[in-house]
Amino acid sequence: MTGKLTTHVLDTARGMPAAGLRLTLRRLSPDPLGPCDFTLGDDGRATLIESPTLESGLYEIVFLVAEYQRENRLDLPEPPFFDEIPIRFGIADGTAHYHVPLILSPYGYSTYRGG
Repeated sequence: MTGKLTTHVLDTARGMPAAGLRLTLRRLSPDPLGPCDFTLGDDGRATLIESPTLESGLYEIVFLVAEYQRENRLDLPEPPFFDEIPIRFGIADGTAHYHVPLILSPYGYSTYRGG
């Protein structure tokens, strides 16, 4: 089985995938790596890592949400309530599929480990 790290962002304010949202991936420990920059496709999805084995450790994805919301003409206060959303998570099994979805609005978000 191949190790895989993916994400999917749904924009509930617009009722659609968050196409074009930019994010940054870093491995924080044990050996720091990154940052690696990504832009979500038209379906709001991205494969961040696909490898025979993922390196176990602590990772962080930072979603650049205010930038995305401004580009899509959402009316945000200054400063925005959420500028960036960092999500830190651990990878223990290098052969598993780790999916980190984000459900997004200007004043709230939700995440979980998907499959």
